[in-house]
Formats: sequence, C-alpha cells, structure tokens
Amino acid sequence: MPLEFDSISRTCSRGKRNDTSPMTFHETKIPGVFEILIEPRGDDRGFFARTWCQREFEEHGLDTKQAQSSVSLNTRKGTLRGMHYQAAPFPETKVVRCTQGAIYDVVLDLRRESGTFKKWIAVELTAENRSMVYVPKGCAHGFLTLRDNTEVFYQISEFYDAPSARGVRWDDPAFEIVWPEKVEVISERDRTYPDFK
Repeated sequence: MPLEFDSISRTCSRGKRNDTSPMTFHETKIPGVFEILIEPRGDDRGFFARTWCQREFEEHGLDTKQAQSSVSLNTRKGTLRGMHYQAAPFPETKVVRCTQGAIYDVVLDLRRESGTFKKWIAVELTAENRSMVYVPKGCAHGFLTLRDNTEVFYQISEFYDAPSARGVRWDDPAFEIVWPEKVEVISERDRTYPDFK
C-alpha cells in the first residue's frame, strides 16, 4: 500500500477545559499534507466529534481561511475526479472528507521547490472512519470512488476561479499514481489533460 506517514504524529493540545473532542493530525511523507482523525466522544445517544477548529489548525501551521464548501455525489463505484488544483493568483487549500461511501483519496505534490515534487500519497476516506485530508496550496487532489453513491465534502480556502483551474492526468507516467481499482467513469476534461512537463 502507498500509505506512508511520517514518524511524527502530532496531537492537538486540549488546552481549554471545554476542549472535549480534539482532532489528531498525522503529517504524511509529503510536507504540509495531513491526515486528520476525529476523536469521537460517545454515550448512549451516539457520539459527538469535532471536524473543524481554527485554533487546532493554526497550531499545526495550516491555513484556516474558508471561502467555500462544496459536495460531490458520485453515483457509481469507479468514478474518478482529478487531479485538480487552482493556480496563482488564487491557489487553494482543501480539507476533504467522505460523508457517504468510500474513496481512495490522492494528493500529488506539484511544488517545484519541494523535496517531494511529483510524489503522491493516498488515504482511504470512508463514511465509517470519518478521516479527513488537508491538501495544501501547490498540490493536486483527486479520488476514485470505492462504492456506489459516494458523497465527498470539501472545505476550500479560495473562491472558485475558472481561469485559474488546472489539472494533471490521473494516469500520467510522470507521477505513476497507483489506483486500486479500474476507472469506470471520468470526465472528458480529466481524461485528456496533456502530459506533465
């Protein structure tokens, strides 16, 4: 499996007395890309868990600006969306979580100055594990659905700007991304991005 994480696991400080449901931040092998785990507090009603906290994100050096939230519903297993990013002057960060179904979520480092330039990581996000992925500016993001009727929720730092929208091809040999299952559904735009140079 290509799931490789840094040995450093960063857990947020509980700090204040009412901080009863913190999140845990795991930095991946790509600097600035985090898998974020919730910590449910359960009782006979079910559970309560935090999925966003400006203070906790700031403690880990992450961008806390939120301009838009979006959701995508993918009716068929094997649907691929990506690999997308937004270029300057409107680069964006994203927090991605799967609220229904399951996805194989991929983040690709396109920051030329980065030591992990053209490297990628993947995390399985499901409605059951409730994990999230933080995608920093300069990284492309995409996913493959692992079940029918999969819904994905995004928190995005910038407003959508069509002239700044960019992408790279999911199967570009420059990246050698390994997808776990066959791609069954993909848009014409995502299928035909040119080779990366």
